[in-house]
Amino acid sequence: MWGFWHCDRSGDSARSGLAPPGDHDNARVSTPPTDPRITPNDPTRREWLCRALVGLSAVSPLVLKPLAARAQPRPIALIEGLSGPFANAGEAVFRNLLWAAERVNARGGVRLPDGARPLAIVRFDSKGNTEDALGLLRSALDQGIRLFAQGNSSATAAALVDALDKHNDREPRRRGLLLNYSAVDPILTNERCSPWHFRFDAHADMRLAALVDVMHDDRELRRVYLIGQDYSFGQHVGRQARAMLAARRPDVSIVGDELHPLGRVRDFLPYAAKIKASLADAVLTGNWGNDLTLLVRALREVGSAARLYTFYGNALGAPAAIGEAGVGRVVAVAEWLPNLGTPASDAFVRAFRQRFPNPADDYVHARMHVMIEMLAAAVERAGQVEALAIARALSGARYDGATLGGLHAAEMRAADHQLQQPLVVSLMDRLGAPGVTFDVEGSGFGFRTLRRFEAAAVTQPHACTMRWPAA
Repeated sequence: MWGFWHCDRSGDSARSGLAPPGDHDNARVSTPPTDPRITPNDPTRREWLCRALVGLSAVSPLVLKPLAARAQPRPIALIEGLSGPFANAGEAVFRNLLWAAERVNARGGVRLPDGARPLAIVRFDSKGNTEDALGLLRSALDQGIRLFAQGNSSATAAALVDALDKHNDREPRRRGLLLNYSAVDPILTNERCSPWHFRFDAHADMRLAALVDVMHDDRELRRVYLIGQDYSFGQHVGRQARAMLAARRPDVSIVGDELHPLGRVRDFLPYAAKIKASLADAVLTGNWGNDLTLLVRALREVGSAARLYTFYGNALGAPAAIGEAGVGRVVAVAEWLPNLGTPASDAFVRAFRQRFPNPADDYVHARMHVMIEMLAAAVERAGQVEALAIARALSGARYDGATLGGLHAAEMRAADHQLQQPLVVSLMDRLGAPGVTFDVEGSGFGFRTLRRFEAAAVTQPHACTMRWPAA
């Protein structure tokens, strides 16, 4: 059971009509093997139902017939850059959320008092622009959507949280809820925390704590170069990396500290040349998407021998970009990795690759699936798709991993809505090396576990004062 819509903001409206696959300018409902396009603007209940049935057309007719009378889908609006410089990251997220929703729907959907409901992922293309994202949020709220997912940009996430805070105060009968899968600026669950925001990724300080713990044990490390994207997240990573290294490795020198424009640099060779000239033993970066891929490619081209300590060096083209030069040198941190080596993990990877067999689509993260599973459970506990009821059900909730075959366990900390979960630091190696059963994106290179941290080892204090509405 599955389906999705795609929406593009043009002013405050979406265009509609039939279009060839891959046209992101139109709203669409997609079902295998055809791909009819329909705009979701101002849908009536009948239109929602029709779209649900299109989305459920992969189900046996014997199942579909009884669902037809009651299976209005529960939409989740994905507001993300699905075109522009970080389109590959947005599309990768979409595949994860789509597959996660398919899993819930295959179990019968979300069980509510008036019957089971399928989940539907509704695509809203912000083109990586915060103003467009805000416009799409308003449009989706007007369409009756109450659940939102976003993550590729902490600046955009902060703007969406602020907008939802104001909207929900103004219009308590039309409240919305934001699920954050990768915007990791710690401020979102500290000073700017909100009852309407839940983060399912480890924030930057949690990731840094794990990386710096590994760097602490690197006795050859003497000189570190910091480089990041010039916006709230990149700026925070630079500041906090300095502080953590000073505390854990006071003998290490910071030989460079640089920020570059987000998503606008096409040639990283000048940055790579400076890194090489600094004689840095290591580069620490929170870069993601093409900003990371182009950076590691440039470092390879200038012949830099620095080890790379990264947040996201294990996917989206980075391993292929650095190739053989990255073996034993590229370090990444995440909540999970394909080569975790447990039966549940191996089965999860194989199932994802069966669903998305193209090596270019090989980007899977446990946290995004945990997010959808925890949301589905919270909706069932709430008994309704109403933001406040779901938020109260999700706050403090625990996930035992059962619906993912025991893959992952986590807890949504009630005090700040920051998911507490294990982290894994991994090292790039060749496919077939000990601990590398799976490669990344067909590159012939994968990542093996260096160190796994239980949630308690990387948890961080918070400065959140959660302000719940009275009702």
